[in-house]
Amino acid sequence: MLNHELIKKTEEFLKQKFDHATEFEQEDIAYRLEHTYRVANIGRQIALKEGFDETEMVIACLLHDISYCEAEGENRFWPKWKDHGRRSASISRPFLEELGMEKDRIEDICYGIAIHVDEKADFPGENTPFALSIGDADNIDRFDVYRIHEKLKNDAFLDMSYEEKAEYLEKRIIRLRELKGFPTATKTAEEIWRARLDFYILFLEKMADQLKCSKNIIDE
Repeated sequence: MLNHELIKKTEEFLKQKFDHATEFEQEDIAYRLEHTYRVANIGRQIALKEGFDETEMVIACLLHDISYCEAEGENRFWPKWKDHGRRSASISRPFLEELGMEKDRIEDICYGIAIHVDEKADFPGENTPFALSIGDADNIDRFDVYRIHEKLKNDAFLDMSYEEKAEYLEKRIIRLRELKGFPTATKTAEEIWRARLDFYILFLEKMADQLKCSKNIIDE
């Protein structure tokens, strides 16, 4: 069961940080917050099925990208993005202490936040299933339904020629099939991950089939 008081305080802290991000475009702030909430909901789903403390997981996921409040310009070109997990952990630690959380739980949360980008932290920690699940939730969102649209838009799919579209879809489907074997910390994350990728692949396969029908008469 969620501790709504702690969640509310975390939400307020998160939004306050981004409210003061004067160098960050409003569109990018909205994008980052929307992503953060999706990750928190995925994290909660994992926590519920794996027996983790769901409040702790939601808090961890809400804080996992908080260092983007320090980004300059458009976040996707932020030169410090590789360090944003470690910086997010640094920003989160004093806040978690203010919440009165136990020291070992703070360490687990901060370590999970720190390693979620490149599996590296700047302080000692343990790759517990809980800590690794923060990164799993983040990765799952990157391949969820909303991001299919975002990926196609950012790659300017509709501006491509017929041949470019066909090649793009073929390469993307191959890559997604490769990613199905990506390791996760829990069985729950693995099931969600595979389901998301199966949907993604099916969607692109249907696009590829429809693309063929846009150019030729297809024999049954």
